[in-house]
Amino acid sequence: VQLVESGGGLVQAGGSLRLSCAASGRTSSSYARAWFRQAPGKEREFVAAISRSGGNTNYADSVKGRFTIFRDNAKNTVYLQMNSLKPEDTAVYYCAAAKTPFSGIVPGTRGLYDYWGQGTQVTVSS
Repeated sequence: VQLVESGGGLVQAGGSLRLSCAASGRTSSSYARAWFRQAPGKEREFVAAISRSGGNTNYADSVKGRFTIFRDNAKNTVYLQMNSLKPEDTAVYYCAAAKTPFSGIVPGTRGLYDYWGQGTQVTVSS
């Protein structure tokens, strides 16, 4: 499975961006998907995750109420709608996919994800 992110850029605080992550591979629609981010000098951290069907989602506390993850399995694409952006949201955002068929809450643990994209830069100016 190959993952390709797009949609990053420079935005002012309070603005919005929508990230996309397109997946290749016949079985990619059967994988749970997630977004992580990594700011300069910091560890990569969990942002949001979504189950294979899209029925279950999970968010980091720092983005709840501002970010929304959703997917279009017909397009093998997962999205991250980011609203009310803050300077502390500045980071490289990575898309990930997991082969494990999680039940219930989709986890935000890096080690559980098998495939990663190259990342897209999001910069929020104050």
